[in-house]
Amino acid sequence: MSRLQSDPALSQMPERRNALVVLDGIWRYWGRGKDRWAVLRGIDLEVAPGMVTGISGRNGAGKTTLLRIATAILAPDAGTVTVDGITSDGNWREYHRRIGFLSAGDRGLYARFSVRGHLDYCARIAFIPRDRRGQAVEDAMVRFGLTDLAARRADRLSQGQRQRLRLALTLVHEPQVLLLDEPRNSLDDEGLAMLSRAIDEVLARRGSVIWCSPAGDEESVEFDRRLIIEDGVLRPA
Repeated sequence: MSRLQSDPALSQMPERRNALVVLDGIWRYWGRGKDRWAVLRGIDLEVAPGMVTGISGRNGAGKTTLLRIATAILAPDAGTVTVDGITSDGNWREYHRRIGFLSAGDRGLYARFSVRGHLDYCARIAFIPRDRRGQAVEDAMVRFGLTDLAARRADRLSQGQRQRLRLALTLVHEPQVLLLDEPRNSLDDEGLAMLSRAIDEVLARRGSVIWCSPAGDEESVEFDRRLIIEDGVLRPA
């Protein structure tokens, strides 16, 4: 059975002290002067190894902003982010070795790059050692059913195939922390099963998953903990 279909009792578990991901007092503002407003207001979040946390909220509530801060793509105006004891503004290389981030939408692919070309490039910038890079690319293609599409250009893939490629890029370096922004986009049942198995693999190596999606989109997924962002504050859902 998929790890996403977890014991309902886990949703009531307290946050553990051995958290793999810690967001402490995160504030983020948009705008300037009198138009300045806080999209995130003192967000605290701890995610322990082996846990899947679901975060929902309406469009514009701050889900994507929160994930971008967790990846260190975006700096918070206040607060700190720690992954496996490493701060986002500390050892940049080791921090990013541990993170896999899937952004929302269908962007981030180069039209004329092949599937294999995308994965090889991503494996390089994900700091996978040269002697392991080829196998990592092959494993990622197998994981997401892309082997027969290895030579196909990205602009000749269907939307579902593009999403599977984006997921393969997210997981090619076997991250400890998986950050997913609307990952179900364009996936059919087969693609969803591939995503579920990939999440199981992350959890099996004592990793953590944060899954963000609009309210209602996550109804068929069961998490260890469900949270919601409202008015810039993270609350139990």
